[in-house]
Amino acid sequence: MNDFQGKRVVITGGSRGIGKHIAESFASQGASVAVISSGKYNCENVTNTFFYQCDVSNFRETQKVISDILEQMGDIDILVNNAGITRDKLVNAMSEEDFDRVIEVNLKGTFNMIKHCYRYFAKRRCGRIINIASVSGILGPKGQANYAASKAGIIGLTKSVARELGSRGITCNCVAPGFIETDMTSKLPENVKEEYLKQIPAGRYGTTDDVCNAVLFLASDASSYITGQVIHVDGGMLM
Repeated sequence: MNDFQGKRVVITGGSRGIGKHIAESFASQGASVAVISSGKYNCENVTNTFFYQCDVSNFRETQKVISDILEQMGDIDILVNNAGITRDKLVNAMSEEDFDRVIEVNLKGTFNMIKHCYRYFAKRRCGRIINIASVSGILGPKGQANYAASKAGIIGLTKSVARELGSRGITCNCVAPGFIETDMTSKLPENVKEEYLKQIPAGRYGTTDDVCNAVLFLASDASSYITGQVIHVDGGMLM
């Protein structure tokens, strides 16, 4: 199922955390991987991996980076939209800039990447688009109005794109992680993490492997009849 030899993968937010793990997993299985990030990333020790610095919220920057990737890699088979930020605050304390920036990176960034890959996928009549959402986009947690709105928007965007491209052999799906152990979640207070754990029937936090395995499945030929779906990787949190 997970043989990506010769496949060309683009992943945003691939310089750390879940995105980095996904990028390295594709590369270890034979894919050529273009890692896009607004920060720095050292990919010298990872075979078949290329780094592009880009702000995914910027329409023209993303247009250029896709053009550069196509020039270097020849084509794109799989697009993983993973880039995302948080600026958690209660609405009363949330500034306009806090709200706008999260929407711009998380939701508009996903749109930008799909937009610039759309005609290449459609012309070839094949391709996989996997968007990383979150259970927050379904639950709407307190203090995450901006983040929850962006992730709920990604779910709606996923379904619309799946309907538009389905007849051309292209799938578009969403992975919605729950509480995953990353550098970001490690900074949460212990009492907050304990409260999350009480809501997870599996009795443990998720790992980057758990999310990565879902992404690899949706990128594989084994998922060719699955599109427009939201795969919850949350240990049963949203049952």
